[in-house]
Amino acid sequence: MAKKLKTSEMVITRSIQFSGFSSILFVLMILYFLISEGTPALFDVPLSDLFSQRWYPIEGYFGILPLILGSLVVTLGATLVAVPLGVLTAVYIAEIAPHWAREVLKPLVELLAGLPSVVLGFLGILVISPFLRDVFHLPTGLTALTGSLLLGMIAVPTIVSISEDALNNVPETYRHGSLALGVTRWQTIWGVTVPAARSGILTAIMLGVGRTIGETMTVMMVTGNAPVMPTSFNALFMPIRTMTATIASEMGEVASGSPHYHVLFFIGIVLFIFTLIVNIIASNISFKQTKRSERILS
Repeated sequence: MAKKLKTSEMVITRSIQFSGFSSILFVLMILYFLISEGTPALFDVPLSDLFSQRWYPIEGYFGILPLILGSLVVTLGATLVAVPLGVLTAVYIAEIAPHWAREVLKPLVELLAGLPSVVLGFLGILVISPFLRDVFHLPTGLTALTGSLLLGMIAVPTIVSISEDALNNVPETYRHGSLALGVTRWQTIWGVTVPAARSGILTAIMLGVGRTIGETMTVMMVTGNAPVMPTSFNALFMPIRTMTATIASEMGEVASGSPHYHVLFFIGIVLFIFTLIVNIIASNISFKQTKRSERILS
């Protein structure tokens, strides 16, 4: 019996190790493929043209700057939507909502996380886009603002789930000690509980931002797909194009091995770097929070 148990433990341990190493291997393979297919763009297209302001591959213009800035505009707009809504929702669920409301809201948030992005894209085209067009008197409702609102809704479940876990992990002694000093419940939430869960909330925000950067279908459907330079605040009310939408819409029609083909993979490298930076920052914040918790417990 002991021998069988030992064998089972060894199999489980090896399986877990294999899963961990295989995930690292897959990431490295993806990175190698992107680099092998994307770096020829640096030789096919001059660097000054590659980071120019015009994207029109049919005539040989491969300026990816409008695509990068378009992605940043949509991501920033989505962050401004998702962060307040996500954090406040997490605070309400973890600290304020009664038990019955918590049991209802938690599954609803998780259900929102499971909605396919194409469904949200249809919602944006049929409901949000006409509404914004009529409210702001725009020529078209397919703008960066529409994409920002929908991407914000996509990021909200991630922020809510992780932030709520961070708030629930705050020791109850913090709350009891604050209330014992005569501090009100609201002052305890905003002055004690939320600051104590700050690292976890920041991790949730960074992961939510990472989710918005890599989103494809929704932004391809509702942002207008116009590769123009966002040069002012009005860019939020104009059609734009993101890096992900460009890759998704053009990769299927491009000739393999052409400059256009290699530039699309170079855009993938840029997108990979952005996502990697966000994930590294989130991991660093989470690591610091873990170390801080260990010091407190010790």
